[in-house]
Amino acid sequence: MKTGNIQRQTRQRRVILEELKRTDLHPTAAEIYHIVRQRIPNISLGTVYRNLELLVAAGEVRKLKVSGSRARFDGDLGDHHHVRCTLCGRIDDMKDLPVPLAEDKFESLTGYKVTGFRLEFVGICRTCRQSRGEMLDGISRRENGK
Repeated sequence: MKTGNIQRQTRQRRVILEELKRTDLHPTAAEIYHIVRQRIPNISLGTVYRNLELLVAAGEVRKLKVSGSRARFDGDLGDHHHVRCTLCGRIDDMKDLPVPLAEDKFESLTGYKVTGFRLEFVGICRTCRQSRGEMLDGISRRENGK
């Protein structure tokens, strides 16, 4: 944890952090709760929410606030961006993506000194595309009598 925000590292907080670092699925607090309950059956949803907020405040995890959905959490603090499926809400990491940002130009245009940025791509994931394609194939076959 960050110095200056010294928090006692409880078992619950440690397990939540371990599980977040173990997955790349960017779970919601409720999803983390169900995962952590396998290891700590008597943990409450409120405890998970409180510990997630403490981990975010301490800079141990990222809170992803994607438009139109519940907050999700990311245990990977490395530089990367995200892509979100607009149909199912799945979020995937996009690493090693060259996204040039002319910080000096940005500052001269806006007056802001860039200290960081988040970039979210949106689209339709492979699973949803395949599901939609299968549905469309099934409909067109029935309509064509095949």
